[in-house]
Amino acid sequence: MSAELIPFSGRKLDAAASMLGEGPTYDLHTGAAWWFDIVGRKLFEFKLASDKATVHELPMMGSVLARIDDERQMIATDTGLHIRHVATGELELVTPIEADNDVTRSNDGRVHPSGALWIGTMGKNAEKGAGAIYHATRGVVTVLFPNVTIPNAICFSPDGALAYFADTVTAKLMRVTIDPATALPTGSPEVFYDHSGGDGGLDGAVCDLDGTIWNARWGAGCVDAYAPDGKRLTSLKVPAGQTTCPAFVGENCDRLMVTSARENLSVDRLAADPDAGSTFLLDHPVKGQFEPDYML
Repeated sequence: MSAELIPFSGRKLDAAASMLGEGPTYDLHTGAAWWFDIVGRKLFEFKLASDKATVHELPMMGSVLARIDDERQMIATDTGLHIRHVATGELELVTPIEADNDVTRSNDGRVHPSGALWIGTMGKNAEKGAGAIYHATRGVVTVLFPNVTIPNAICFSPDGALAYFADTVTAKLMRVTIDPATALPTGSPEVFYDHSGGDGGLDGAVCDLDGTIWNARWGAGCVDAYAPDGKRLTSLKVPAGQTTCPAFVGENCDRLMVTSARENLSVDRLAADPDAGSTFLLDHPVKGQFEPDYML
């Protein structure tokens, strides 16, 4: 389980700290990075070229954003998938997911090259088995994996033939074969990496053009890189203990942005972890892939 730990090199973005930062992504058309404060019900927009942050208040808990076109975005929330009109911020519910379940909210998710979305739900207090991982496309929602506690690490291989995911409480990063044309599973999940007994927990992930999975490790303040054969290659240190999710950013898609959280930290722990909840841009070069658009 050991791998080289590379000291932090990068910078903290000039944006307010999040209680629970999640769902970072990058829009190459506008040069803006986006992420959520789930608990704070905020959506952050950050222009990398100007280092300017804009905070959009949300009426609900959001966790995942995907571009539809120049005028519209799809965001996953505690009631389902909403179209967000970029010019006004207006939200329009189009695909309910657990909308009648007050216990759960959306969590980790990612768009597949086919334009379909995998999205996870979980209990707002991490209730055991309260969530699930869904496949959503063109208004059709399919349950893929029920009885999930904390869905995380959803990402896809560059050819769209493999999906990765985790239930953080099981400490296992899973892999399953999927149809590249639909993102629906064609096989049964198998253990890709067993993190049992390791420091911290598996959180959000992205997969680069080489098939390397970059996974944020909650509670360990780092992002780990896993080769396609399941070997942990390296770990990049991040100056916030509760790292949540990485994203590929920049016009060349060659940088990692990482969100974090300050949720549930005591006064003493916050004093020892003053950058908790901040978002960071790492210097370590990567071969990222841009996020696909969501297909309505």
